[in-house]
Amino acid sequence: MAFRVYTKTGDKGSTGLIGGTRVPKDHIRIEAYGTVDELNSYLGVVTDQLGDPAINEWILEIQDRLFTIGSSLATDPDKAPKMKLPDLHTGDIEWLEQRIDEMDDTLPPMKSFILPGGHLAASQAHVARCVCRRAERLCVHMQHNNEFVSEEVLKYLNRLSDFLFVLARFIVSRNGGKEIPWRARV
Repeated sequence: MAFRVYTKTGDKGSTGLIGGTRVPKDHIRIEAYGTVDELNSYLGVVTDQLGDPAINEWILEIQDRLFTIGSSLATDPDKAPKMKLPDLHTGDIEWLEQRIDEMDDTLPPMKSFILPGGHLAASQAHVARCVCRRAERLCVHMQHNNEFVSEEVLKYLNRLSDFLFVLARFIVSRNGGKEIPWRARV
């Protein structure tokens, strides 16, 4: 028999964490990993719109890390999972920093805030950046409510939002677009 997508176990508004604990679907842990999943989906939109093999390879790497983060957030920290789960490492954060530096070295210095735009894929990268910041805020909220979140997850999401900002600028530059400076009304 094939694996079915539906289980019917969540029909009354609860879902299971890795480890077996059932929680309401509006639990902060579910909201956090659902937001990471949303971010992952937006990154898929960026790759589909862009079609740049080098950037798409970077995004695939990030999407894999987002699944790692999702599994971490979906695990009951008080119960050992029955399966081995992937881990996030300091090297994953360093990898993001290296990509940021590579892109930044090719970009003109920013002289003002910029508005999202200049290329459709860049605009989607900005949306992904905003979703990433929301995921980060939810994880910080979890910590403030004594829900375990690894430090690596928080660092990765923080650095990823920086990566996505620089990526948006890089996409505009690489595709001959023009950044739109924000001009404050005075």
